[in-house]
Amino acid sequence: MKTGPVLGIEGTAWNLSAALFDDDLVKLVSNPYRPVQGGIHPREAAQHHAQVISDVIEEVLKGNPDPVAIAFSQGPGLGPCLRIVGTAARALALSFDVPLIGVNHCVAHVEIGRFASGFEDPVVLYASGANTQVIGYLQGRYRIFGETLDIGIGNAIDKFARSKGLPHPGGPEVERIAKDGKYIPLPYTVKGMDLAFSGLVSAAKDAPAPLEDVCYSFQETAFAMCTEVTERALSQTGKDELILVGGVGMNRRLQEMLSCMCKDRDASFSVPVPQYLGDNGAMIAYTGKIMLESGSTLPVMESGVNPSFRADQVEVTWREEPVIPSRHPEIYSARGAEAVIRFGGGSASKIRVAKQYRHPELDKKLITERTRAEARLIAEARRAGVRTPVISGITSDTIIIEHIEGLKLKDDLSIDHLVEAGRMVGRLHSAHIVHGDLTTCNFLVRDGKLWLIDFGLAATSAETEHRGVDIHVLFQVLKSTSKDYDLLKKAFIQGYQENFADADEVLDREHEIELRGRYL
Repeated sequence: MKTGPVLGIEGTAWNLSAALFDDDLVKLVSNPYRPVQGGIHPREAAQHHAQVISDVIEEVLKGNPDPVAIAFSQGPGLGPCLRIVGTAARALALSFDVPLIGVNHCVAHVEIGRFASGFEDPVVLYASGANTQVIGYLQGRYRIFGETLDIGIGNAIDKFARSKGLPHPGGPEVERIAKDGKYIPLPYTVKGMDLAFSGLVSAAKDAPAPLEDVCYSFQETAFAMCTEVTERALSQTGKDELILVGGVGMNRRLQEMLSCMCKDRDASFSVPVPQYLGDNGAMIAYTGKIMLESGSTLPVMESGVNPSFRADQVEVTWREEPVIPSRHPEIYSARGAEAVIRFGGGSASKIRVAKQYRHPELDKKLITERTRAEARLIAEARRAGVRTPVISGITSDTIIIEHIEGLKLKDDLSIDHLVEAGRMVGRLHSAHIVHGDLTTCNFLVRDGKLWLIDFGLAATSAETEHRGVDIHVLFQVLKSTSKDYDLLKKAFIQGYQENFADADEVLDREHEIELRGRYL
């Protein structure tokens, strides 16, 4: 294979950018689209890209060796913008007679983060305009452990900023104004491994408080949500490295929260330099280079763009499977993302610990509300026929429960266990209870039977939407952690349909929820 620099072209949304990457970055040139008012207008952005792309590429190539391959952002992104870049990339590949490489934009953010940090197997928080995802590598693909169920964090900030007459993009101005603010309560929406921002945006738009207080509280709430689901992914996977990528990653307060959380968990944390954080040609060129070296190229006839291209659809050929430490069959971690468990005398004390990254008022409110709700809903679940630990005591931050000794379901996945998990969730939903955190860490296996624990995010609801999100959380975890996802999902559905009359309606809604996670 011929060695040399790879030309990468990025143009998924607002920024038209190109770069040459060899052993390191050779040159990076960007020319972003800046709307006169409002947010991104796809056709206007595409017209901008068409006008500047020749000049940008010419400037990158000037005085440098010819590229040995052309890489381009194949998706996800805005269709009109992607087509401009795709057409240019195909023309260049034919002109230079070199391979063509279609790069997933989200995976490129991850890979440039790995390059910049030197981390081998990190969890990645990808926070940008249209995307908010927690990503990690497992079994040949980048798996999405959790994501926004409605809009991306950057778009949420921009929507709020526009409502207050602030310029686009709104993030830098909101961050500046927030420095003089005080905390006011705003909606905090975390659903297991996923999160949602629409309620927060609506409340912030209508909040009667001074603008600096609303900006401050918007950031404190939204970034705490992002940090919570990221910590849950670290806990779920056992990984000890975290990278923050995407344009919103430039926000200092988000960086502070994640750094604080990682310090508390003894995890390493890294943020790439600013030129690698937002959308940029360097990440496309670098990812194209490592894909080229692993043999991942495209025939020109198969190089169409894909506006809904998911990171977990990419076959990762350039990475080796990380070594997973062996586990003792009867020992599991007593520390989760939210609480510490202390064992003794046949009981387990679940103690919700203060999170230093969260505002104290928000933190205290969440701890108290979740502790009280958890105790009540554990009791209601038992009455509905779901195996849960028996409660023997409760305080404002602690629940004392029966100690169930067993393996986490994630360490003992089987068809039979997933059928039983489906039956249990069917009983739960029939009783109008949604668990809120249906991960494979919250089912315990003992003597061939399952127990459901950790009702910290549980709620009472008969809404199809809430039940669908509940199921979606479990399916996302299974998809992110098991190569037998399809079989395990089918087994769960079998058990769920046995015990819940409205199962098919909820499963249909879960599929709709899954589609909402795509680039909007």
